[in-house]
Amino acid sequence: MTLVHLIAAARPNFMKVAPLYHELNRLDWCEPVIVHTGQHYDANMSDNFFDDLQLPSPDIHLGIGSGSHAEQTAGVMTAYEKIIVEQKPDWIIVVGDVNPTMAVTLCAKKLLVSVAHLEAGLRSGDRSMPEELNRLVTDSIADVLWTPSPDADENLIKEGVAVSKISNVGNIMIDSYELLREKIQAESVPAKYDLQSGKYGVVTLHRPSNVDNRDTLTLLADYLREVSREIPLVFSLHPRTRKNLETYDLFERLDGAPGMQITDPLSYIQFMGLVRESKFLITDSGGVQEETSYLGIPCVTLRDTTERPITISLGTNKLAAPDQLMDCISDISQGKWSKGQRPPLWDGHTAQRVAEDLYRRTTNVA
Repeated sequence: MTLVHLIAAARPNFMKVAPLYHELNRLDWCEPVIVHTGQHYDANMSDNFFDDLQLPSPDIHLGIGSGSHAEQTAGVMTAYEKIIVEQKPDWIIVVGDVNPTMAVTLCAKKLLVSVAHLEAGLRSGDRSMPEELNRLVTDSIADVLWTPSPDADENLIKEGVAVSKISNVGNIMIDSYELLREKIQAESVPAKYDLQSGKYGVVTLHRPSNVDNRDTLTLLADYLREVSREIPLVFSLHPRTRKNLETYDLFERLDGAPGMQITDPLSYIQFMGLVRESKFLITDSGGVQEETSYLGIPCVTLRDTTERPITISLGTNKLAAPDQLMDCISDISQGKWSKGQRPPLWDGHTAQRVAEDLYRRTTNVA
């Protein structure tokens, strides 16, 4: 029996791990074990969260908690090294680009354990982002790189990665969405906010470049107020963003804007329940660029780079500066936005392709 550790650090990682866990768990050659590093406390990590994903509680919990980049990385390596020595997994699968992804990979490779990176090859070109450094380090030493799109393959090949290590398997987050589609639809979330399908926008902002600078955040708040006068907005507020809005005396300016509804962070089901029926999304997040492209919903990404360029070349995403926001919303309202298409292999069957590739590599079957 092949022992496989599935590493998850926080709620978004569990979203990616869930479809793969279910696929591996049904196979007779594999024993999947969920390892939660505990990167940070998340109020949405409740029993209901695991019930929604049909996941058991993590088999192993490292309990690392929050801290600086160095503290998280060192904490994960110190704690997980003991687990590797004790359990001797045949494969370790890491996902995404958080600190524990890199830390687990470093730890495993020093102990000569095989590592596969799911969602490999994504590049923004911006090395000021911690996530970009995590991606680069992880991909440079992992044994297998499962990519979500052809551009990720190209990035890895340009960096000198052997083609034999790379497998384009598609986007695992689409599997996650399809896993929960019925529950998302059943929630009828827009009605809870007195919103009509296709007649509102959703906002989520949290990146330091947008929310840590007083002038930038003030500018964004003013533009969002202006948008909300034209079409209702639901702003799912990240704790970091809320803190800075309050510090800069901007919270009431937004909270009192006509057409603006501010919410606490939403669960995936609640959030996607809003997104799937929205007219557009305004964000600086990474993953939702993919989900909006899959759903054919216009997405305005308030960044100057993205590690998911296929959502721009094929999907419905567009990068914009704050002062371009109003023009973007105008284009969306006038039907001038790109209709886009679903990128190849974004079809809800990524977990199956991953399992097949892992079996081939484990058994050396051509």
